[in-house]
Amino acid sequence: MDLPIVIAPTIAIAGSEDRFPVRRIFCVGRNYADHAREMGSDPVREPPFFFTKPADAVTPGGLLAFPVQTSNLHHEVELVVALGAGGTNVETDNAEELIFGYSVGIDLTRRDLQDVAKKGARPWDMAKGFDESAPIGPLKPGAPSASGTIALTVNGEERQSGDIADMIWSVPEIIATLSTYVTLAPGDLIFTGTPAGVGPIRPGDSVIGTIDGLEPIEIRYAA
Repeated sequence: MDLPIVIAPTIAIAGSEDRFPVRRIFCVGRNYADHAREMGSDPVREPPFFFTKPADAVTPGGLLAFPVQTSNLHHEVELVVALGAGGTNVETDNAEELIFGYSVGIDLTRRDLQDVAKKGARPWDMAKGFDESAPIGPLKPGAPSASGTIALTVNGEERQSGDIADMIWSVPEIIATLSTYVTLAPGDLIFTGTPAGVGPIRPGDSVIGTIDGLEPIEIRYAA
């Protein structure tokens, strides 16, 4: 049997025909105080924690198949940073030097599966790392601003609205902390958390995530 040909997932780069190759996807849990509270946690004392999605969970959006094995799919709009360099034990003051670009993404969650996993003290993999669970818009080269509106609508109705400045842990702090757990590398993506207002998506819904200065990400599910 011949060896399989595996094509690395890629993301569009705004204003360029080049595409950004994806190596790994890391996600920060409960990084906005209002979202931490709505999920029943204390945002003051909780340090950042991380989970992952497979690289091939990325999708440019558009019309998607509604995920299987769930009756409670949730949206979580997030700032995503893409790393063009790596390192271990990166200093916070030097963390922005690793960033290639940034974008708006949606961390899709099979909330019912996550709730079952939490109750059983089990991993979240099947709740967070399913097919097309990481819609991401085109990357804008450079480092993101420390502030800016982040929002999400479902069928034109605003569900989430916040400001990047409201993150408990800033982007440089997230990168620095993550680099103490793993050696970061070019191609790594980091979803940096979501503001309050997460909620269900149903077949037939249209979802648009936005961040000031970035191209929006839109996903649609057939009725």
